[in-house]
Amino acid sequence: MDELKLELQNRIAIYGLISRLMLVEVDDKFLDTLEKDEALLDLFPNYKAWDKRTTLSRKELVDEHLNVDFTSLFLMHLVPYESFYTRDDQMIESGGDNEILDLYNELDFKVQLEKARVVSPDHIGVELEFMYMLSVAALKAFSADDKDSLCELFQVQRAFLKEHLLNWGPMFLINAKRESRTALYHDGAELTLEFILSDFEYISEKVTNYCGNAL
Repeated sequence: MDELKLELQNRIAIYGLISRLMLVEVDDKFLDTLEKDEALLDLFPNYKAWDKRTTLSRKELVDEHLNVDFTSLFLMHLVPYESFYTRDDQMIESGGDNEILDLYNELDFKVQLEKARVVSPDHIGVELEFMYMLSVAALKAFSADDKDSLCELFQVQRAFLKEHLLNWGPMFLINAKRESRTALYHDGAELTLEFILSDFEYISEKVTNYCGNAL
């Protein structure tokens, strides 16, 4: 059981990292968190070896490179919204008709669109943050020895990955990796793609094995 607890903690750390990376521009706090943790930094191998990371001042790195790349990828040239990829008219569904908002409300996940500077709750960063919230809830259920709730949370996460993030996320992330101009966002897009694919396998295994034993 200690192994499951560690797995849940690691999922929280990764979802927290990648959702933050894709929601707003990086700042000193984010980069300090990344660079002071060797295990996290190893997840960004090209960024770790990027000469600009060590030769430029932090301000130059952020203002002239990283935030410029973020603006290009998430605000100008690419569209990081599920409805753009899944609607026939390629329109972003920003109103109350967005079905994902009903799911968020049902599970008491509040999206502060203005704070996050996104126009719709189906932004990739928000969907990753939702998975982060579900992962935190799963750890709480585990700590409380509430197997039924933990199993239910595994099932919700599996369904959300299958029906939402994996239904469109890979297309956006492949484009983001190709269009990125900095090592951070190149690695971030690759990490996110690889992680959500592997996490779906992980969650599917937990639904099959853990839930089968728990029910």
